[in-house]
Amino acid sequence: MPKRTRFTTWRPLATAATAALLATLLTPVAAQAAPRGSEPVHSYEDAIREAVWVDTGLDGDRDGKPDRVAVDIVRPRETARQGRKVPVIMDASPYYSCCGRGNESQKKTYDAQGRVAQMPLYYDNYFVPRGYAFVGVDLAGTNRSDGCVDVGGRSDIQSAKAVVDWLNGRAKAYTSRTGTTRAQAGWTNGRTGMIGKSWDGTIANGVAATGVKGLKTIVPISAISSWYDYYFQQGAPLYDSGPAWLSDYVDSPDARAKCAAVQQKLVDGAPRTGDRTPLWTERDYVKAARKVKASVFLVHGMQDLNVRMKHVGPWWDALAKNGVERKIWLSQTGHVDPFDFRRGAWVETLHRWFDHELMGIDNGIDREPMADIERAPGRWDTSRVWPPSGTRTATLRPGRGTQDGVGTLGLHRGHGTASFTDDPERSETDWAARIDEPTSEKAGFTTRTLTRDLRLSGSSEVTVTATPSTPTAHLSAVLVDLGPATIRDYADAGEGITTLTNRTCWGPSTPADSSCFKETKAKTADVGYTVVSRGWADLGNHASDHKGSPLTPGKRYTITLDLAATDHVVPKGHRLALIVAGTDQGLIDPPADKPRLTLDLSRTSARVPFTGGAAAFARATTGAATATPDATLLDGVREPRTTHRVPEASQ
Repeated sequence: MPKRTRFTTWRPLATAATAALLATLLTPVAAQAAPRGSEPVHSYEDAIREAVWVDTGLDGDRDGKPDRVAVDIVRPRETARQGRKVPVIMDASPYYSCCGRGNESQKKTYDAQGRVAQMPLYYDNYFVPRGYAFVGVDLAGTNRSDGCVDVGGRSDIQSAKAVVDWLNGRAKAYTSRTGTTRAQAGWTNGRTGMIGKSWDGTIANGVAATGVKGLKTIVPISAISSWYDYYFQQGAPLYDSGPAWLSDYVDSPDARAKCAAVQQKLVDGAPRTGDRTPLWTERDYVKAARKVKASVFLVHGMQDLNVRMKHVGPWWDALAKNGVERKIWLSQTGHVDPFDFRRGAWVETLHRWFDHELMGIDNGIDREPMADIERAPGRWDTSRVWPPSGTRTATLRPGRGTQDGVGTLGLHRGHGTASFTDDPERSETDWAARIDEPTSEKAGFTTRTLTRDLRLSGSSEVTVTATPSTPTAHLSAVLVDLGPATIRDYADAGEGITTLTNRTCWGPSTPADSSCFKETKAKTADVGYTVVSRGWADLGNHASDHKGSPLTPGKRYTITLDLAATDHVVPKGHRLALIVAGTDQGLIDPPADKPRLTLDLSRTSARVPFTGGAAAFARATTGAATATPDATLLDGVREPRTTHRVPEASQ
């Protein structure tokens, strides 16, 4: 596909009509100025609130009738009276009734006529007065919708895609769940932007990957790009459950009674072996990135240990390869919405993004830097493109040090071996805290102290050649910044934020739907090291990324672990470390055995993207101190929590 320009400007008929009206009221000079942003000129209190049920064309619950998904709508009454068509902001979610949305877990509520009274979050309060419609879609099998939840599969995606089709006149909808009276979407111009955090943002990714016409932009926040990578990485299980548990977690009571067959398919199609099956292929949106026509404004926490940064790198790279218009924010938080870590700047930026992409307003956002990256709590840098120009991969090689298991990391090939024994009770926090000690459960390698800052930006790979002592073995590879810093405490319950009691308001309110939300502040930790990037694999997947096999004890195997994308500056005076170990307690499940693994250092390496490449690494480590630091226990965040996670806030 030929590469498209980064942005296009579209001007709707309504904008032209407004400009013509203004021209009769303003001076000639003022009349020539393009609108810089939509204004809150419509009444939120008087907005039209209605519900329709869209026919998905599927019968997931096997009741002999096409499934209908519930669509709750809030839209300006004034534009309807004037016959003006409006664009749509849409959030399709499985959480509107079971679990709630946002930091305050808001659920949909309804009036006596069944119309939505409280729409969770601030999107309707803020954007409806500015001339947008807001649409909240209950995924199939949830809340007031028919069908079954299939966790990112055809039913989930079709639930939302059918609504985009209806908004563009290509699907049927009805005024009730079972009735025959048709509902039309004549009030919209069809231009739709999807937004949502976690599972909601995942649906936006999946719908965009269908190439559906009318979807102009998506804003996926902490979203999944491949469901396999939510449950496994290269055969290593990340959780002790699969999609069947998650489906049951959000299913409505009606769906639980009807969807046993779908549940069984999720069990059968997602074996705990970690093998890639057709179920996972169906739920891999990265492979369909060539179909994406919508622009993408991606937001993710670089310390998100729920929907991990592994979901960013391949998706972002695939979008770039296919010329998709993109923007990205990367925070220091865990699984947190930008409304709760950078509220004012976020709402302003999102407003301008939707104005540009859905209303065609030339507000200059297309000429601003592509990336915003949080360097320290509340301190942000920008990059014109991301990863930044001049980023190149350097191959770093581990070497033996003066003590077993405490090695070096540089540009020259190492020799000899390093060994460790898998200890499922240890995690990356234990390994990093004792990086300068010869502990039995990890092999650690560190650079010299840096003489200048060194920026990592993008995805890394670690190739390991290891000899296991048992038929099963899991591997972890971790990059660590060794040095003091104040960071967001992503391992805390708030994952980098503390919720306060005071509120700020983002648009008008009604008695049933307040636009005022609790403020937050950064929850910080003073640390002696920061984990920069992580990756895991089952060594049994050494020959195939799709299927594992038993290992022969005593035989040497080579595997390349994919490390998650990141953007991190290792400051002058710090060191960069590579740690190779077994089970990362709390982040992957252990293998059946407790192997001892011996690394062949001459055939082990890390490919790391640096701004300036290998030359920048060489400059930063040339002339640095070579003395071995004292084996001091380094402070870090607490070890990763092992609570049962779902793709939303870690509850």
